[in-house]
Amino acid sequence: MANASQNRPLSPHLSIYRPIPTMVMSIVHRITGAALYFGTVLVAWWLIATAAGPEYFEFTNAIFGSIIGRLILFGYTWALIHHMLGGIRHLIWDTGRALDKHVTTKMAWATLVLSVSLTIILWAIALIIA
Repeated sequence: MANASQNRPLSPHLSIYRPIPTMVMSIVHRITGAALYFGTVLVAWWLIATAAGPEYFEFTNAIFGSIIGRLILFGYTWALIHHMLGGIRHLIWDTGRALDKHVTTKMAWATLVLSVSLTIILWAIALIIA
């Protein structure tokens, strides 16, 4: 009986799987979801600064206007768009459509390409308007 447990096959582990686009996008979807919590705190901070008065608002805008602040805002924008597109991808799958292996891979790549493209376009428009 003790020998039976030693001869059992091992469960699959991440180290034996080859990363595929749908798996990577699933992991990134979870990471962007977690990042949105942090980004939403920053948005709330900015809104509170707006109500707190002009001096504190200028202080907060100076932080968000710095290079590091803009990089964080750029990352938040990308996370928001990427997470939204990933949600749309999952919504399509929930209807039973686009579940073919090749289609899911194309949708995973499209999520990545579209999220980066839309983020760059959105920031380009915002910088042109500003």
